[in-house]
Amino acid sequence: MTSNPPPVPVFDLKQGSTAVLISVPHAGTYLPPELADTMTTEAHTVPDTDWFIDALYNFALELGAGMIVANFSRFVIDLNRPPDGGSLYPGQATTGLCPITLFDGTPIYLPEREPDEAEVERRRAAYWQPYHDGLQAELTRIRDEHGHAVLYDAHSIASTVPRLFDGKLPDLNLGTANGASADAGLTGQISQIMDQAPFTSVVNGRFVGGHITRTYGRPHENIHGLQMEIGLDAYMGENSASAGFDIAAAAPLQKTLRSIVETMINWRQQ
Repeated sequence: MTSNPPPVPVFDLKQGSTAVLISVPHAGTYLPPELADTMTTEAHTVPDTDWFIDALYNFALELGAGMIVANFSRFVIDLNRPPDGGSLYPGQATTGLCPITLFDGTPIYLPEREPDEAEVERRRAAYWQPYHDGLQAELTRIRDEHGHAVLYDAHSIASTVPRLFDGKLPDLNLGTANGASADAGLTGQISQIMDQAPFTSVVNGRFVGGHITRTYGRPHENIHGLQMEIGLDAYMGENSASAGFDIAAAAPLQKTLRSIVETMINWRQQ
């Protein structure tokens, strides 16, 4: 199937000088007008965005890490879901490849305007595939240049989402597909930083890594993948997205994240 190119780039890529690539698949907020017309007024505010994650990690560029950032809202298509739409967490509530509800279960689309199979395939070709092609190409380039690559998939979510998990989520949630996607020594070094930080944390808790971490984290091929899911209230108010990115509020968390990125950059595969 062919499709016309989107009016804005699917993603922006800034190549780094180190073996680390930060993937930001859910910070985009753009909704193409023809798709926005099918969605509810609430969906137009893209409430399930990973707010300001690209800004939160902006310091990483100065350290030499690369960054690939999606421009489109996850409501268009979720780049961290398998292309066949299969569930990442069987038996647990989640959202699909082309989500039809918000995290709280509220409909995204107007009545009878949900995407059909043909529309899902069009979005997969126009948005999902280019991001993953770009991600794979950059990881291959990094590995060829440095001997290994470290993929860090960066996310955030509201700290309390009863439909998705019980209670309050820890501030820092590191996922390595239960140990399968990254070197255990690297994971241990990052876990130690988390333990010493003034934030609650867990490794392979509710979020063990999505499609990106599980697919590209292949230690046997010298590519190590980790996902970090951050509770929103670790760096901003749960409902303060309209106020923009607050550098002062984010500073304590950025100090910890800087240590994590520096550790990944300095780590050497044995």
